Amino acid sequence: MEAAHHEAQLTGIAIVALVALGCGMVMARFRQPAVVGYILAGALLGPSALGLVQDREAIALLAELGVLMLLFLIGMELSLRSFKEVWKIAVFTTLAQVAVGVGVTWLASFLTGWSLELAALIGFVVALSSTAVAVKMLEEIGELRTRVGQITVGVLIAQDLAVVPMMLALDALGSGGLEGDAGIIAGLRMALSLGFLVLLLLYLGRRQRLKLPFQRLVGKSVDLTPLAGLGFCFGAAAVSGLLGLSPAYGAFLAGLVVGNSTARPAMMRHTEPIQAVLLMVFFLSVGLLLDAGYIVDNLFTVLLVLFLIIGLKTAVNVFAIKAFGETWPRAFMAGVLLAQIGEFSFVLVAIGLSVGIAGPDDQRLIVAVTVLSLAAAPLYLGAARQLHRAVLLGVTSGPESVRLTLGPANRLLQRSRRRLASGYGAGSRRLAGLRARFGGAADGGEEAAKLDGSGEAEQTGSRD
Repeated sequence: MEAAHHEAQLTGIAIVALVALGCGMVMARFRQPAVVGYILAGALLGPSALGLVQDREAIALLAELGVLMLLFLIGMELSLRSFKEVWKIAVFTTLAQVAVGVGVTWLASFLTGWSLELAALIGFVVALSSTAVAVKMLEEIGELRTRVGQITVGVLIAQDLAVVPMMLALDALGSGGLEGDAGIIAGLRMALSLGFLVLLLLYLGRRQRLKLPFQRLVGKSVDLTPLAGLGFCFGAAAVSGLLGLSPAYGAFLAGLVVGNSTARPAMMRHTEPIQAVLLMVFFLSVGLLLDAGYIVDNLFTVLLVLFLIIGLKTAVNVFAIKAFGETWPRAFMAGVLLAQIGEFSFVLVAIGLSVGIAGPDDQRLIVAVTVLSLAAAPLYLGAARQLHRAVLLGVTSGPESVRLTLGPANRLLQRSRRRLASGYGAGSRRLAGLRARFGGAADGGEEAAKLDGSGEAEQTGSRD
């Protein structure tokens, strides 16, 4: 009997892996990040669809390891040297997103009955954007190494750094709030953690790359290098947990140290396959939480929240970036690229559940809106770019504006986004011709060329 049960489990694992691979390949065919495919695979396999995976707890441990690897990977990928060039605009934009997000959800709590802690959690979720999706879209439209790409990646780095204090704040709020002795202890713990993070960032940003003590012992061994990386990640997470902090905080710090050391290239190369598997499991577990019945029963609420968040995030991003002297086209493009909700929302809502801030219905709403925002991000980007192009071209006809705006969304259903992204050069040349004909400034034509992806702008730094 045990043998049959064991074989059934192995068969289930094989089916899960194949479905995840298939969904990831489909998303890659449409130039979307594979993580969206993993979430879709989880939704298909979960209780609300095929029901092949009924017990999420069976993969919960691997999903938690995936969270640690996600934080470790983000820490390794952070380029502090590139971040220095845009840190002011990136930090200001991130602070504006957090302030507006928490402020709006706090005001909404008077109508919805949310607690202050839940309003803070939802505000944090709203403030974050998806690094995987935004970078993928930047690559697709040829803007990754332009000024727009530099600003967008800078804001994403600032948001990644902001995740750590968000996790610490949720831990503190879930410890009974910030009142009494427990609140004082939680506040001191959070302050010391943030202080240590800031000091570490300053230290790593002002010197040459570190040489880790175990590098000489490990050498170039393909067997020991990935184990050393995993050991460093999980060891730091364990120490953080023993100190009463979030294990994810320790994993993130470990990633920062490795990412700013001479071991980074080898560590990234050798741990990448392990990271890919654990991250697949994490996003698959998120898909298992996606409740199709909940979305159908609350379709109006889910769509209303989705559109409000996308519109709010776009507006905040655009005005915050424009406040630092960037041109409107650059601010608009960067703002649209950052309009979706990020994958760290799943981490934050998991923390909220574990400390009693959020309930199952709150989790269903956040997961549903986040997944839909990730899926809709490329469509929104294409429509927004075309609408802005119509404004620059002076199109006043309603049907023509709708055709220009919704054309990319219709074509996206038929072919890949790379082909969809073509065809903008003619509009750019038409705009440049009109400006030359009527004596307009050349800057507008150049900006329009950037918007349609036809011009390769100045080379700037991005993530290493």
